[in-house]
Amino acid sequence: METVLIADDEKNIREGLKCILDWESLGFHICGEASNGEDALSGILQNNPSLVLLDIRMPKLTGIDIIRIAREQGYEGKFIILSGYSDFAYAQAAIRYGVDFYLTKPIDEDELLTSIQTIKQNLEEARLRQNHIEIYRTKAKDVILHEIITGTYHADGKDALSEEDFAKMELDADIYQVVIYEKFGTQLEDSSYSFAELLNITNKGNHSFEHFEEDNKDVILLKGQFAIHKFEDFLQHYEKKAPQAGSPLDSLFLAYGRPVRQLDEIYLSYEEAHTLMQRRFFCIQGQHTLGYRELPNLISTHYSVTDIKLHEYCDALINNIQASNRKQVASTLFSLEEYLYNVDASIESVKLFLTDLLLQLKESCSRLSRNNTNECSMPSNSIIIDHIDSCHYLYEIILYISEQVKSILDSQGGSSRESVLDDILYYIDNNYQTNIKLETIAPLFGYNSAYLGKIFTKATGQTFNSYIDHMRIEHSKELLLHRNMKVYEIAEQVGYHNVDYFHKKFKKYVGISPAEYRKQSKESCSRNLFFLPAAAFSYSSGLLFYLLENSLGKCCNREHHKSRSKDQPEYL
Repeated sequence: METVLIADDEKNIREGLKCILDWESLGFHICGEASNGEDALSGILQNNPSLVLLDIRMPKLTGIDIIRIAREQGYEGKFIILSGYSDFAYAQAAIRYGVDFYLTKPIDEDELLTSIQTIKQNLEEARLRQNHIEIYRTKAKDVILHEIITGTYHADGKDALSEEDFAKMELDADIYQVVIYEKFGTQLEDSSYSFAELLNITNKGNHSFEHFEEDNKDVILLKGQFAIHKFEDFLQHYEKKAPQAGSPLDSLFLAYGRPVRQLDEIYLSYEEAHTLMQRRFFCIQGQHTLGYRELPNLISTHYSVTDIKLHEYCDALINNIQASNRKQVASTLFSLEEYLYNVDASIESVKLFLTDLLLQLKESCSRLSRNNTNECSMPSNSIIIDHIDSCHYLYEIILYISEQVKSILDSQGGSSRESVLDDILYYIDNNYQTNIKLETIAPLFGYNSAYLGKIFTKATGQTFNSYIDHMRIEHSKELLLHRNMKVYEIAEQVGYHNVDYFHKKFKKYVGISPAEYRKQSKESCSRNLFFLPAAAFSYSSGLLFYLLENSLGKCCNREHHKSRSKDQPEYL
């Protein structure tokens, strides 16, 4: 629906113009009226009507002045001049400012109708032309963006855009950064969610980024400091506070390259983001981003998955299962995870490798169970294949294999309360630097958190959280003495992501601040501290170990092992 503004100093003429035609049937809606030139100009600039019916003789501003100022302010709508004078000078001025029709009073209804119909047709044709232009411009922009991203666009080439066209495409900026994002997950609450929509909101719709598709991936090209700053704010919030499980953000993974200054450097940022996106599969649990700062830490290797390695790991797992050696099974799975993390192979080939491994493991265990009264059931081959194929991360698959191995080991015997406590203490020792909670580890050992908390306190004399704090503080003391690290870096390394909270806890248990402790300790030459480095297990590796060890006793529990029957094998 087009809009029309009626401006005339005579009220009866304004009312007559509103009633003389059926504006709605002609495709127009009357958006306002004005009785003087200033009000008319204000209505034009505020409402931007498609058409203005304007009296040439108006108080405060003449019709010609109104048209001139409106054009200068960028108004591109249509004008019909109404005048009681057939003055040729007025007509000349009107034509100069792009007036479409010049009608004399009294207004002839048929003449007005014809004028309105002509203007309506012109508006529709202009809009159609503009749509075609926008379509062609969008297609051209998509081509240009593809060339920029792939590094094939040359600003000095024969097909390069003119400065005017480049400006119209809004691609000019002082700095750029490429972000690739991917949505995944099987329980998305909102599959229509788009990260680009979120950026549009945070950027207040100022067109400071481009959203397009490249190589079947959603790509964001950030343009200018404002957009990059907003993206950094999002990253800090995203990485500091984990998204709610099942939310759209929880199913989002971002990979981003470095900011670049030149248009012909954008492809470098894209290549970094693309490389990082390929590493998503190898990220740890809860990780949703990979940035260019992490590129130097990615290990570049050249070996690939092989059948020889497949048989090696399968045989090792079978032998350790037969020996009921949970620790060695866990160690083998850690080695497998590390091996696959460093391979130069596609995600598909890694998944195929692990599928073959588990199927061979299942077949071997099935043969062994024929001579064993305690038969262990595993999922069907089709379920195994589908599950591994649906996993988005390597650690998910390793944990799945661990669970299947655990079910086999569980069929060979049970665990005691004491052995579980040993497992928990070992787990804490290797995972204290993570966001470890009793509620999250209790299910791994087959207990509810309330009961496990009670037996933990009874056995150790400390609450679970207090034990964690003690361990973190002790490790932080060692780092303060033996590592040239800043206090906030030490806080993060031992599991405190808030340095102020770390200061509070340290002073509570030690009596002085971390800085004071470091200073006093270094000044005392007589103090001799023994430093035991923490085990360098990943978060997922810690989970693996205790999925495997939570059912059967370990050799550290000597009394338990002494009570075992002689025909039962000892655990290594």
